Amino acid sequence: MPHGDITHIDIPVTDLGKASEFYSKLFGWQIAEVPGYEGYPMWQAPNKISGGGLAPRSDGFTQPRSYVEVDSIDDTLAAAVEAGATVTMPKSPISETSWWAAFDDPDGNTIGLYEGTTEA
Repeated sequence: MPHGDITHIDIPVTDLGKASEFYSKLFGWQIAEVPGYEGYPMWQAPNKISGGGLAPRSDGFTQPRSYVEVDSIDDTLAAAVEAGATVTMPKSPISETSWWAAFDDPDGNTIGLYEGTTEA
């Protein structure tokens, strides 16, 4: 995906099973746990492009969060901070070839960042 594409949307939920059933029935999403990511069922929309995950709700994660594909999380976080954002999750590994981070924009919206590939 090119720099700037929305790549993933996480939805905070209190009951993973109930939420999986709800979204599957409502939108026709295919929802399943992927080996290595147990407890984080991932969804894929019928277009086979859009997707995301259902994640446990927590104090810092109460609203859906979109993730934007970037060429460099480090560069993007630096530019975001320069423009008035606050880093809420520093660059963290997902796998050997992918990372994520999050920041709050000047209006308090949390935006996730994704860098990497699914290929090992």
